[in-house]
Amino acid sequence: MYQVPTGFPKGFLWGGAVAANQCEGAYQYEGKGTSVADINEFRADLPLEKRSNAEISTDYIEEALNSKIGIFPKRWGINFKETYPQDLKLLGDMGLKLFRTSIDWSRIFPNGDELEPNEAGLHFYDKLIDEIIANGMEPMITLSHYEIPLNLTLNYKGWYSREVVDFFVRYCKVLFDRYQGKVKYWIVINQINLIGHESFNHLGIAEDKVANLAEAKYQGVHHMMVASALATEYAHQVDENYEVGMMLCGGPEYAATCDPEDVLATLKINQMQYFFADVLLRGYYPGYAFRYFEEHDIQLEFAEGDEAALKNTADYLSFSYYYTQICDAKQDEPYRNKALPANPWGWTIDPLGLRTLLNSFYDRYQCPIYITENGIGCYDKLEEDGSVYDDYRIDYYKAHIEQMKEAIKDGVDLRGYCAWGPIDIISCSSSEMSKRYGFIYVDQDDYGKGSQKRYLKDSYDWMKKVIASNGAVL
Repeated sequence: MYQVPTGFPKGFLWGGAVAANQCEGAYQYEGKGTSVADINEFRADLPLEKRSNAEISTDYIEEALNSKIGIFPKRWGINFKETYPQDLKLLGDMGLKLFRTSIDWSRIFPNGDELEPNEAGLHFYDKLIDEIIANGMEPMITLSHYEIPLNLTLNYKGWYSREVVDFFVRYCKVLFDRYQGKVKYWIVINQINLIGHESFNHLGIAEDKVANLAEAKYQGVHHMMVASALATEYAHQVDENYEVGMMLCGGPEYAATCDPEDVLATLKINQMQYFFADVLLRGYYPGYAFRYFEEHDIQLEFAEGDEAALKNTADYLSFSYYYTQICDAKQDEPYRNKALPANPWGWTIDPLGLRTLLNSFYDRYQCPIYITENGIGCYDKLEEDGSVYDDYRIDYYKAHIEQMKEAIKDGVDLRGYCAWGPIDIISCSSSEMSKRYGFIYVDQDDYGKGSQKRYLKDSYDWMKKVIASNGAVL
């Protein structure tokens, strides 16, 4: 008879996650090309909620490349390209069992369309992966995390161009071949459903290069899903032990009221977030998506063989979780739930929403699940003695881990959890350093100034105890 779990399963993978473009630095070092992330400007003059580079024109790109505007903090990151041995030791000492990072596509194929990879870039990742393993962690590698080579935007149309499918699959094949026996866990595309908030970072489509941007985004995502399926097929051919996942940005919308119109509107908006996982985990486009495209005058082109390619489904679902929102049938966009507390950037804190989402995903897909991003961005203060008192972060993690445990008791097959930014890194959305997530403080400000010395926050020791007890002691 089935026994309700009492806690986290044996072998649960406690981990941390970063992205190459937010931590490595070493802009254009050893043959690295320029990626879309390298032109994300830091805008201190804008309100916090306006600092994201959702849509970008070719004029902006040219100005960025000619350094006629702003500053670009992701170009220096936290110097992880040089400090990774020390940083990984700190994370290993904390007890992490899993370390998720990305391989920067523009380090391996600087322009994206070359026939042969950049060996110097590969050599760096050889060393990085070896160091992750040496510190007792399993590497989880993301193949595309906002690092598409900028050349594919300027001389093609990003993921809107069909040629990019072949370019990306070639890149994936190089990595699957090279890291056989070292990397078991892969994520092909980071947060594949973020075609709005992070559309340029995600798809590399300049808004002035296409006639219908909304249609171009969905065509680009179609190409991305086909490429992901083809990469998954190849990975399984190379190594039957490879586990290849797909990833969503998770965050369920709540109906504003019990009015049936609000309930239906909420269902529809949640469906179009499930859509990407429906395709990559079930292997075909759902009917509700075709209706959405018809009602929004979006015409997609399927190439011969696309439908067959999509049958190569992912092995697991992974997702990020930061906040939930409210959906009202009378409003065009979801909005913040004012009943919940929020961080300074307006991201609501909703631990129970994580349990709800875990159950919703598992009920729908019945596959292994990994939470590959979760955390809270805050302003942290470094005290004169090197201390960082971040009880607010401990409270956040405690509440979310408690709800993960409840979801496991509900029967959800949750196998791993990655805290986002276990060491402070440059913010994805706002390109600032002061939005800190880590258990480890990096002495660097929004303008790259500081010693770059690492300090352990109070949350470091707390999380170390949580991991040592496999989540029993919170």
